[in-house]
Amino acid sequence: MPSRRQVAVLGLGRFGSAVARELARLGHDVLAVDAGEKAPQDLSTEVSHAAQADITDREALEDLGLRDFDTAIVAVSSRLEVSILATALLKRLGVKRIVAKAANELHGSILEEVGANRVVYPERETGIRVAHSFAAPGVLDYLDAAPGYGLARVPVHGAWVGKTLGELDLDTACGVTAVLLGRGADVIVGPNGSELLRAGDALIVAGRDEDLERLPAVSAPPQGIRAEGPARPA
Repeated sequence: MPSRRQVAVLGLGRFGSAVARELARLGHDVLAVDAGEKAPQDLSTEVSHAAQADITDREALEDLGLRDFDTAIVAVSSRLEVSILATALLKRLGVKRIVAKAANELHGSILEEVGANRVVYPERETGIRVAHSFAAPGVLDYLDAAPGYGLARVPVHGAWVGKTLGELDLDTACGVTAVLLGRGADVIVGPNGSELLRAGDALIVAGRDEDLERLPAVSAPPQGIRAEGPARPA
């Protein structure tokens, strides 16, 4: 089974609430924080912990135990100074992985400079897709197909390079099925077990959410195809 993780979601607008709810549904320990009173109350029965706090107040973040969290998601972009300061504070508190929502490219570059490990743009990624890409570190893009079941884009990297799909046996190893193989501008539908994988390839795999979480972690996107289809609304 995928490991249960502690994740803090700071900012509970539509995007942040969707991230928090989906991570909780996936079985993770979620701390949901917002400066307002209503949003934490609305989420209090769906996540592990919900709190009202100023996310630009270092003492408040320390009181919430953010020093003990490996991952935090700053889901505020409408107030640039709030998201930038919150990201910087999380970095100073020692949070190892910080995902921050940006309003535009300039905002995103500043967030990276002050400590964000990954920047997401709301016009490109829904909260649910961000939740899945966090929960399943081997997944770069996620498309919801049915409750508890999805399609994911997975890069070919590391030990996968130079092996055939038959040797990897993803059905047995991870419980997922390869449905497409992207190689540059080419797409192979229903690749067979003898297909030799190359660096830069990308697989589209299908499976249950909990099985997608078992895919090996990746750190950088490949030069492959992208699963940019419509996702469930956040």
